Amino acid sequence: MDWSIGTFDWSLLATVFFGAVSGYIASRILGGEGFGFFGNIVVGVIGGYLGTWIVKVAKVPMMGGFFGNLVSSVGGAIILIFFLELIKYMQKANQSGKSRTRTRK
Repeated sequence: MDWSIGTFDWSLLATVFFGAVSGYIASRILGGEGFGFFGNIVVGVIGGYLGTWIVKVAKVPMMGGFFGNLVSSVGGAIILIFFLELIKYMQKANQSGKSRTRTRK
């Protein structure tokens, strides 16, 4: 008797869980409010890919396994959140600058 649940891809579930944890840790390190559950998953997954890519390109010696992946994922998520906050800040500054300038006739 086979007790398996079919061909369920557990790596996808692990990626989502790992992304959520990485995004949450990164948002707490930066002192933000977080992006909500799904936002943390997206930030964590994209940050994980970004961090892994940076580690490979920069040839940074990194420990393997779970903790090495966690460190690179959190680092990538921190970089991603930093740039997202920078874009948000620049948009606010641009909008407030437009409201202060008035044309006089």
